[in-house]
Amino acid sequence: MKVLLLLLLSPLQGVGASGHREEDFCFCGDRNQTQNSSVIYEHGPATITIENTAQALIIKRPFLPNRRNSYHKYSLPPALGRYRFCLYWFKANRTLRLVYGKQSFLLGGDLSSSITRGKESQKTERTSTPIFNVSCISNGGKNTSLDSASEYFFPASPESMPVWEQDVEEQLTALDSLIAQPPAPAAGATEQQMLRRKLGELEKTLAKVELEGQNQTFGKATVHATVLRVQPTWAPRHLAFASQREEGGEVHGFAVDLPSSLFVTAKEREEVVEHRVLLMDISSQTMFQDENSSHVLGDKVIGISLVDTVVANLSDPVVLTFFHDQLPRNVTPLCVFWQEDTTAGSGSWDSYGCATATGGSQTDCRCNHLTYFAVLMVSSPEIAYIHRDYLSIITYIGCLISALASICTIIFLYFRSKQRDQITSMHIHMNLLGAIFLLDVTFLISEHLASSSNEAVCRAGGLFLHFSLLSCLTWMGIEGYNLYRLVIEVFNAYHDHFLLKLCLVGWGLPFFCVMLIFLASWTNYGPFSIPVYESVGGKSTNATICWITSPLIHNVVNLGLFSVVFLFNSVMLGAMIREILRQNKKGHKLKHVLALFGLSILLGIPWVLVFFSFTSGVFRLVSLYIFTIINSLQGFLIFLWYWTMVLQARKSPDSQSSSDSVKLQPNSSQSHLG
Repeated sequence: MKVLLLLLLSPLQGVGASGHREEDFCFCGDRNQTQNSSVIYEHGPATITIENTAQALIIKRPFLPNRRNSYHKYSLPPALGRYRFCLYWFKANRTLRLVYGKQSFLLGGDLSSSITRGKESQKTERTSTPIFNVSCISNGGKNTSLDSASEYFFPASPESMPVWEQDVEEQLTALDSLIAQPPAPAAGATEQQMLRRKLGELEKTLAKVELEGQNQTFGKATVHATVLRVQPTWAPRHLAFASQREEGGEVHGFAVDLPSSLFVTAKEREEVVEHRVLLMDISSQTMFQDENSSHVLGDKVIGISLVDTVVANLSDPVVLTFFHDQLPRNVTPLCVFWQEDTTAGSGSWDSYGCATATGGSQTDCRCNHLTYFAVLMVSSPEIAYIHRDYLSIITYIGCLISALASICTIIFLYFRSKQRDQITSMHIHMNLLGAIFLLDVTFLISEHLASSSNEAVCRAGGLFLHFSLLSCLTWMGIEGYNLYRLVIEVFNAYHDHFLLKLCLVGWGLPFFCVMLIFLASWTNYGPFSIPVYESVGGKSTNATICWITSPLIHNVVNLGLFSVVFLFNSVMLGAMIREILRQNKKGHKLKHVLALFGLSILLGIPWVLVFFSFTSGVFRLVSLYIFTIINSLQGFLIFLWYWTMVLQARKSPDSQSSSDSVKLQPNSSQSHLG
């Protein structure tokens, strides 16, 4: 007689107050043993089957594919009579234990009891006999009495169905294929969310896959998964694992050291018969892209988790070591973990709870929780914190002096201008000095605006600072054009509203550029963090100003405009040097040197030092100091140069010598300088 019992095996429940180990399923009954018999444990369908015969108690459950051609046989006590037996199912480590009288059998636990089919000479005839006083307890629930029968079936729920290695490999192959596919346009966060959902399904599969040994690794391409089985002990020990060495990538492998406190914590939460640790080795950042498009070392992401346990705030850290090539000097590694944003369907990298320790060709991440980890590559200029302070002091003092000197020079030039050409040239100087004044003032207040909580004010400050910079560069270019008119043009033609046209270019072009950038996206301006390397402790701090938030816009617009202005003004300066060499009059070397120095400041030639910021080492640091000193004092240097030239002109001993270098005099009607 067969009885079909639709009893679903539910997930493992916690331990009761008594602290004893609680099984997921228990079947008990009385068996009349009328002859020598045994227990047969063999492969069956996706159910637990109990069949009683006079010759054997047969228990069936799904086996691993490579073990389905074998079965296990256990001898029962030789004494005849009625025996009470119970069969216990533990879902945590997917094991069956049979207690028969005073004997206990871990079914399938001893491979020596395994017998390959075909070794027996003949098949034993079996006589079915019923089991009496049958009861069943599922999930620690109510004890249910069942009718006597010789065979019982207990179908499993979908989540309790056995999972084989082939199932894991199929999921890994499917996930690898999805990762390898080129991203669809505008898919972005939706595609990443789908991939992470697939990854979560893979983790659930790994949590219950049937394993032959203690540890097993799956995967052949982008995603590799390792399952570590840890048997609980009274004195838990730390667990160490090292991956195989990888060739051809930035990361050559990793090692994990799990503290013993991890397993103590798990034991306190619920007493389990087995701990299962999952290690996910992912060689692609496709599933973990944040809004900043952050780059992680070698596209390597490592996931560590303890099945059915959320691990956080560990007393002893989990140590994850990445082995890699020597890192560039301008890059600082930072250990981070993936913070999922369930509401937005996206995520970001965060370093909270993780400490970073670097040493040559390896980086150690010490974190107090388990999740997905990586090493974020943070671009760090090689500026020690003390140099940052020195440069800041020089900049603030220089900009303040430059702003005051610019105002003084503008006032002096305003009252000095008389003739038409002189008015044009002097007004060009005044506009350049006005742009320098705006640049100095907006830069001085930019960092203070960034520290305020008003983001709209910071955006406005960043926009105005960019406008001031572009205006300064544009008026430098106009200075070069004015020099072209005065030195290279044979006839100095008169143009209607010439100064007005220059002002439209000098102030209108920068205004048009910043408005275009702002209208394209108002987020293009705002707080901008500049990483500054702190040599003490290896930490990286940020200097925040209100500026352009897009590096692409900065490189294209600012560096592009400066490159054009610098090339044009360099040609104009070369033409002036040629003119000086052509005159070649003795006794005027100092005047010529001063003229060339002033011209180079007016034309913004020292700004070329900005390109040396892309270098590294001591040379980069020296160029930054020179750039900061000269350009923060640009207005003051123009002030000094102009007054020096005025004094030189007044001390000229004869009119002839003055006429020989008429184009270099600041008070000459033909000079571009005044």
